[in-house]
Parts: sequence; C-alpha cells; structure tokens
Amino acid sequence: MAHAYNQSYTNEHLTRSGFPLGGMGAGMICLEGSGKLAQVSIRHNPRVFFEPLLFSTIHIRGMEHGTRVLEGPPPDWKLGSRWDAGNNKYHQSSGNGFYNKTYGLPLFESSTFTARFPFATVDFTHHDMPLACQLTAFSPFVPGDSESASLPVASLKYTFTNTSDKPVEAVYSFHAHQNVMVTPNLRAKEDPLPHVVGEGQGFVMTQGAPVNDPAGYGEFAAWCDSDQTQVDCNWFRGGWFDGLTMLMKKIVSGDTTPQGGYTDGNPSPGGSLFVPLTLNPGESQSVQVLLSWFVPVSDVKAGNKPEAESDCGCDDGKCCSDEPATYRPWYASRFGSGAMLRHYWQVKHDELREKSALFSETFYKSTLPDEVLEAVSANLSILKSPTVLRQHDGRLWAWEGCHDDSGCCHGSCTHVWNYAQAICHLFPDLERTLRETEYGPSQNEQGKQAFRSNLPITETTFGYHAAADGQLGGIIKLYRDWRISGDTQWLKKLWPAAKASMDYCIKVWDPDETGLLVEPHHNTYDIEFWGPDGMCTSFYLGALKAASLMAGALDEKSDRYDMLYERGRKAMESQLYDGEYFIQKIRWEDLHTKPPHLSNDSLIPINYSDEALALLHAEGPKYQYGTGCLSDGVLGDWMCRVSGMDSVIDETKLDSHLQSIFRYNFRDTLVDHINPQRSGYACGQEGGLLLCSWPKGGAISLPFPYSNEVWTGIEYHVASHLMMMGHVEHGLTIVRAARDRYNGVIRNPFNEIECGHWYARALSSYGLLQGLTGIVYDAIDKKLTVKPQIPGDFQCFLSTATGFGLVCVKDEEVSVDVKHGQIDVGQIDYVPCQEAVLA
Repeated sequence: MAHAYNQSYTNEHLTRSGFPLGGMGAGMICLEGSGKLAQVSIRHNPRVFFEPLLFSTIHIRGMEHGTRVLEGPPPDWKLGSRWDAGNNKYHQSSGNGFYNKTYGLPLFESSTFTARFPFATVDFTHHDMPLACQLTAFSPFVPGDSESASLPVASLKYTFTNTSDKPVEAVYSFHAHQNVMVTPNLRAKEDPLPHVVGEGQGFVMTQGAPVNDPAGYGEFAAWCDSDQTQVDCNWFRGGWFDGLTMLMKKIVSGDTTPQGGYTDGNPSPGGSLFVPLTLNPGESQSVQVLLSWFVPVSDVKAGNKPEAESDCGCDDGKCCSDEPATYRPWYASRFGSGAMLRHYWQVKHDELREKSALFSETFYKSTLPDEVLEAVSANLSILKSPTVLRQHDGRLWAWEGCHDDSGCCHGSCTHVWNYAQAICHLFPDLERTLRETEYGPSQNEQGKQAFRSNLPITETTFGYHAAADGQLGGIIKLYRDWRISGDTQWLKKLWPAAKASMDYCIKVWDPDETGLLVEPHHNTYDIEFWGPDGMCTSFYLGALKAASLMAGALDEKSDRYDMLYERGRKAMESQLYDGEYFIQKIRWEDLHTKPPHLSNDSLIPINYSDEALALLHAEGPKYQYGTGCLSDGVLGDWMCRVSGMDSVIDETKLDSHLQSIFRYNFRDTLVDHINPQRSGYACGQEGGLLLCSWPKGGAISLPFPYSNEVWTGIEYHVASHLMMMGHVEHGLTIVRAARDRYNGVIRNPFNEIECGHWYARALSSYGLLQGLTGIVYDAIDKKLTVKPQIPGDFQCFLSTATGFGLVCVKDEEVSVDVKHGQIDVGQIDYVPCQEAVLA
C-alpha cells in the first residue's frame, strides 16, 4: 500500500526510518519508526549504525505478559546487519547474534509514526494491552532563535491512556547502558569507563577523558518530571548477559527500588528511571523524559592552514593563537558545564516546547500540496544531523553530507550549499556567518575563494583553483541575505571582498570580457567545464546583476558589471541556445589555459591515457556535457529568483529549457536506464529526474561524472523553477517521484542521500514554497511579493529575520497573520494566478 504524502508511516513504510533529535551543530539521536532510539551521534561525528541499549518499558502490575518495551518490532534488515557496539574494538557481527539489543524482549505488535517537524509521534499497539501508549518527541526549533535550535537536547513524552474498564497500576521505566557514552577511541584497560550518578529525578552518565585524549570526555543525562521518579544507578555488574538479564528481572517484577551508584569497583553498567502510575478507566497520564548530552571537545578538524600556522607544534587541543585546534561546539561556549546545560533545559523546556509547537502548527497550516509540505519538512532534518556543525564562536560550518561514521566532503562547500534555501530564511543570522567566512578567511587578497573552508574556521590555503558556480553563487547569496536581513551596514562591510570576488571571476574565467565563462571552470560535478555553458553562465549573469544592484545601493559605479551582463545575456541566448534548451560549446584549443592533458590541476586527477587522448582529439576533454540537456542548465536563474531578483534569461527561452528538462530527463521508471555511476539514489522501477540526457544525439563517450544519476537536490530546484513558470503539475510530478523513493521502505524519509547521508543539496526543497506561491519578503523595502501559481485561496508559511507567520490569500486579498515576532510589511505586490498558464 502506497504511503500517503505528509501522513503517518505504517507497516513496510517503517522499514527504514530515523528522525533526528538534537540541535544544529550539537549532535543527534534518531527516533526510528518503531519508537527505538538509535543512530546515536552525540560525539560530533555521525554513527549511523550505532544502536546502544537505550529504551523505555511499560509494566502492568498483576498482568501476565504485562511488560513490554515501548518499541514496535524491528525491521527485518536489522537482524542481518553488522552493528557498531560503541567501541572501535568491538563490532557486532550478525553471525554472532548481537549483544545488548532489545530485539529479544517483549515488544509491541505494531507502531505508527507521524512526523510534524520538529515533533514526531509514535503510537504503539498490542492486542491485549489495557493501555494506549504514545510517544511524542522533539528538540527545540524556533525560527529566528538560533540559540534554542542549537541545543544538545531531546524531549520524550510518553502518554498512557487506560482503555479498559478497570483501574490499572503500572510502572514506566527508562534505561541507558554505559555504551551510550563510551568513547569510540577507548583503547586500554587504563582508560576510564563511564560512571553513573543520580542527580535529582534523573542520572548523569559521565565518560572521563582517556589519557591524552580530551575529546573522550562526555556526559549523557536523563531525568523525569515526575516527583514519583525512582533512580537506579546500580545495574548488576557481571559477564555475559548478566546486566540486561537482571535489569529485565527487576522490570518484570515491578520493582522500583531506588539505588545510588557503586562506591567501589567498576561503575554501574547503566542507569534507570522508574515512575509508578495509577490510571482510572479513561484516564491519561504522561511521563516527560528529558535528555541532554555534553561533549565539549572533539578531535574533528578539516582543511589546510598556511604552512606558518599549521607548524605551530601545539598538541594540547589549542594552537598558540588561543583558538581551538579542533572543532568545539558552540553549546560548550554557551554553557560552561553539562550541569548548566541541564538546568537551562529543565527551566526552558516548557517554553521551548510551546514555541516549537507554534512553529510546527504554523508551518502545517499551509494549504499547499501534501507532497510539497512533506519534501520541505522532511529535509529540515538535515539541520539537526551531523552534517551541520556550529563552532565555538557561533559560526556555522558544514559538511556536504555524512559517511556512516564521519563527515563527508568538508568545508561548507559553496557549490553544494548554493542549493540550500532553508537556513537563510529560518536562521538568517547563521546563514550570514557563512558569507562572512567566504569573504573573510576563505578568500585571498586577489579575490580568489577556497570553496571549502577550514574547521575550525581559519585562514586557508589557495593552491587549488576556485569553483565558478560556488564563488558566483556566493555573490547572489550575499544579495539575498542582505535583502532578508535588511542590514545594509552588514553588506557595506562585506562589499569590498565581494567586489574583489566578482572581479576575480571576470579575470580568470572571462578574461576577454565576452560575457561568457570560456576558460575552464570547476563546478559542483567535481570537474572543469571547458568552454561556455548554460549552467555556469547563468550563475555569471546572476552574479553580475546582483553585484550591480549592491553597488548601486552603496552609491558605487556598476558600469562594467552592467555591460558584461548585457553582453553575456545576448551571447548566452544566441550562442548557447539550440532552439529548445541551453547547451555547452566545448572549447579547449584556443584558450588562455593550457590544454587539459597538459594542465592537470583538477581536484580529482584526470588521467589522459593513450585512448583518452584519442577521445580528446575526437570529442574534446573528458567530462563535459556538450549538446546535452542539463537539469542544472539554468540553475543560476533559479538562484536569482529565490534570492529576490528577477530572471536573468529571456523567459521564453527559459521556459523552453525547463520544459525540455521535464520532457527529456524525467523518467517514470529507470528499468531501461543505463547508469554505470552511483545507482543507490534511484534505480529499477523507481522514477526520477536524470542530471542530463542527450535527446538529439551527440552524447560524448565520457560525459561528466554523475550525469546518469538522480539527485533530489536537483529534482527540487527544477520542480520549483517549473512551478515559478506555471508548470505546477510537472513540478509536483518530480516531487512525488523523489518522495516515493523516500517512503520508508528502502530509504529513510528523513535522510535524503547523495554523497552522504542528510545531504545539504536537498535543502533546495525549501524553494518549493516560493515556487508555488511566489512569496518573497524584502526587509529593505518592507515589501511582500505574492505571485502564486496555484489558483484560489491559500495560505503559506513565511519566515523572516524578525518573525514568522502565515501569508493568507482569500478572495484575492492578501494578509499576513504573524504568529511570532513581527513582520513589517509596508507594501504588497500581489499578482493573481493566471490559470490558463497551468494548462
């Protein structure tokens, strides 16, 4: 049975799931569809297959078989998988049957999972249980409040309702094994084991730092709101399966006796909380469990410092500049200790729950198609994943995505994060720190940008060439962030570096000032395009236009940018348009740059063997797209539109290109598609949008890497762009195909992959809101634009730098229902939907 978009997940759609709980740059614990807490990644690296013993139970006094773990059955794939046991020395092979798992304990027969970001609800069902059991989990997420959204915390609210006609005596309990916190680098018997101590109505599990490893320190805490809570910090110490065996004996007996921690010998292997409950028929009671973790130091770092800085010789976790030598999370600067964090979370919990619920309720009151709401909200999970880090001084930094146990592709990569449109609206203060890094330590005096920034954020090296789409996209995003923030002083501070960046792009890629990017230019496909192409030229036009607008606002001349924009637009529309879509004109022999086989400075070395040289002379350099129809072929124009600018391409030609993408690149099924590249994103009976096709022939023998793949980040921006041009059904068709692949059967609905888990490019999905509604708020002009592509009345979520709410259209009248903060609207530009376009 198909999953209904934006509705609950059941049965086979629970097979692959994991809803991140945690904060931006703060680590995560995933809530799976069964109700299990897993994928525990609280040490600043992802641990996708780390499933420590971390569970809750409900025990019904006086009922035979009345004890059950508050989880549904595990998906079949887990029983044949190799698990990370919490220590690099020990991995659990499926052939050994597993240790410290709940699979062999009494579970509920089924579960139902409902996501309403940042909330998730699991309903548990068992035929003879006299209680209806439900879990609602969340971590704070309030647009505009980047502090609360960056906390290493989670909230679990278990609600029990007596569905019988008799009173029920029950005991709820929560349990955590020490492997939740044990350092993955534990090496020797001398290294300390985590110890568990009671603290009020909860316990704290502390892993001391192993010798010469400050990153090993960490705390994990759990506590309940009930004053009836009993804390047990004395799990049975022994071998084999002694600990879990004795723990289950206590749970099944209904014993809630509190016990303090051991004072001698090894520490307790875990900690437990017990809460007795009495429920009359029809009565409901809830138990609130709060979780927090505190890991103030990590061993994570990335990038390259200039030689003089990297050779300081420090080995104490700091370099001689007093800046940390490795990543340290913002929350450790905000809170001096785990105890301070716990106090803050306890005091602020109810307020943050209320504000987070207000955001969730407001977002889901949007009356847009369910597949769109699902695509947007599901990918907000990326912000709570280990893909996103927030360093000690509050600045944002990110991977492209995550390997199973480490970050993937470092440096807030500009050509990938170009696509992401969520943070700039939800947390614009954090987005602006990315611009400050790009135009600060990641750019040299000549205006050359390193498209990958160091972690910790420091001055970097510039030995490798820049990325054209990343650097030009940054100029467009600077314009966007200025208009969102309304802060012209901020723009004025960064403008000199942005101007240097623009001038560098012209000098290096368009030295003859043709208005086209002619010289080889690196891009998001990890190769260089040789000769002008529609994709990167559309970025060039957008950057020139954005630079002109910003220069004008600062009373500076922009004649050169205006001239190049006009020249480039004419050249693109005449030289790169084949009558149906924009293409690439491959050039390599008459450039300022040496031919590719003589100039091998590509990030991924390109080997020109004898047979490759033959192809070079017959077709041109490897890894181009030539006459292909590229799904990213007018990406720069979409970037302009979502940044509050007008189109930079003739709209008739633009429309034709977008329709060509859908006509030639969208597949209802991939059964007959040949993809020798990475096939895990889409294959077989699945549908999707190819990165490129050659419908008119002319396919080169070795096109650019990834050309035969399907990426959700590209699907969403193409869908959004199509919607902006009135082709709503085409856009929705693409969105449905993407979300059908992430329906929980094969892939996690809350983890869209590309080069890694929780891949940043998928945050292009946020642009679907503008695609359907045409809603853009400009804080400089205090202007709200509403140009919907859907007919009739509707309402849609809007987040600005100062508040969020709903834009409502009723009887062709526009209003703004502000739910939080304030939104200063001085003028409204409303253009009703032209229904004829939809046909």
